[in-house]
Amino acid sequence: MTFQKITETESLYKNLDKMSVHELLDCINKEDRKVAEAVYAEIPSIEKLVEEIVKRMKMGGRIFYMGAGTSGRLGVLDASEIPPTYGMPGSLVIGLIAGGDTALRNPVEAAEDDMEKGWEELMEYSVNKNDTVIGIAASGTTPYVIGALRKARENGALTASISCNPESPVSKEADISIEPVVGPEFVTGSTRMKSGTAQKLVLNMISTAVMIRLGRVKGNRMVNMQLTNSKLVDRGTRMLMDELRLDYEQARHLLLLHHTVRNAIDYYRRGPE
Repeated sequence: MTFQKITETESLYKNLDKMSVHELLDCINKEDRKVAEAVYAEIPSIEKLVEEIVKRMKMGGRIFYMGAGTSGRLGVLDASEIPPTYGMPGSLVIGLIAGGDTALRNPVEAAEDDMEKGWEELMEYSVNKNDTVIGIAASGTTPYVIGALRKARENGALTASISCNPESPVSKEADISIEPVVGPEFVTGSTRMKSGTAQKLVLNMISTAVMIRLGRVKGNRMVNMQLTNSKLVDRGTRMLMDELRLDYEQARHLLLLHHTVRNAIDYYRRGPE
């Protein structure tokens, strides 16, 4: 298949500046509905990746997300939510963005064009064969990501890619390629829209499935979440009330004493030593 940048092709809609607000919103939503189906088609590849990541993380491996612009921000976002949601150390899922932390809020000129920079940043973490490097690039052509995946693969790490163009250059550098092809953007070339949504859905699926398979969820509950605010303390308290049949104050005291729902349940069921 000849590589084609579908993400850059002309929007299916003309004269956006002449549309009413209702027309704009209706058409954007119509396009957004295509995203879930595009992601659904990639479940076999996502499943394969999750299985491979879980095996490696059980041996001490880590996940690295690599991206630029919106793609990089989505990777950093997903990585940053793992410790509070699942109680995992922040050193196990790491998001790297071209241009560094500055690029989270402001564009960094030409940062994504450096083919060597991504691997240089990965080398600071001593990437090894138990690690997984996931390159995120809507277009599939970002040099920062391509270079990082190429070198990571050469050095024995598992590599994966998330791109919204089929048979893209970044896919060719990955052991497992995920390609939710969402079609032209509503605003021509604005890949923060459907492409960004598709990437976020895929990242949700990967990290959530991995954490569940690693035992960070009990039933359907985040029993390892960090108690970083009163809302989460209340949520954890109610989990304990339901699980252990305690009243609110007993459950809250137990939770605050043991810091996580899982620890509190284990202590209560084990009994004083």
